[in-house]
Amino acid sequence: MLKKINWRAILVSFLWLVSLGGLITLMSFIEIKKSDLKCKDVKVLLPGQYNFIERDEVDHILMENAGAMVGMDLNDINIHKLENALRANPFIEFAKVYVDMTGVIHVQIRQRKPVLRVVNMANIHFYIDGNGNKIPLSDNYTAKVLVASGLIEEDFNGRVDTLQTKMARDLFRTALFIRSDTLWDNQIEQLYVDLKGDIEMVPRVGGHKIILGSADSIETKFRNLLVFYKKAIPKVGWDTYKTINLKYANQIVCEKNIIDTTRLTLDISKQVVDSTITETQN
Repeated sequence: MLKKINWRAILVSFLWLVSLGGLITLMSFIEIKKSDLKCKDVKVLLPGQYNFIERDEVDHILMENAGAMVGMDLNDINIHKLENALRANPFIEFAKVYVDMTGVIHVQIRQRKPVLRVVNMANIHFYIDGNGNKIPLSDNYTAKVLVASGLIEEDFNGRVDTLQTKMARDLFRTALFIRSDTLWDNQIEQLYVDLKGDIEMVPRVGGHKIILGSADSIETKFRNLLVFYKKAIPKVGWDTYKTINLKYANQIVCEKNIIDTTRLTLDISKQVVDSTITETQN
């Protein structure tokens, strides 16, 4: 008995073959068209608020790797080589080069975005970008970001690299958290690693230093600090305390600028049980 012919499947297969043939024909046409074209112009898109790399430097990289492209046959221009050369620059996070049907070469670049400037124990300066990579300073531009200094052992050899120490990763996490919140981004202006290996934060407002410790439980620590600012500071003033220590679980320990034997207990949050603020003598 003859099987019923599945005309629907045959039709779908036929349409796929026609589409594939059309695509191959179109690609062949594009290649033929490209072989006849010369480069008419080079357009570079370099967006962003950072100016680590200028247009002149991009033009120099393109010139070194392809020569003066305007007027050249498109087939003689190695697009992949240009992309790799651009990506080799430490300040370029992403680069794409492509040619349109009119013979214009487009160069799209995304620069790295620093979140922290580090000065390590050897007085070597470098940035950490938003992806947690170390990058060098730029002769063209100085980014307005947090600065971290002190007992920082993280080394830098001048090339893009990942973070190697826990302290550097903690500093990076802290900088990211501060940057993500407008309040803390405006209040915290510097990070410092003390001799105990604790991260200290220097605020713009107030004569105190804030001891963060590590980046562990960072959300809780900053939430407690916010409650402290709202409940305690209005009562005693911004310059009452020498240090505000956040490193202990569910507790803030404060050291006063003057000798005072009083003890203050304050609920940090309804969500934190037995949270207290403790004053210590100077």
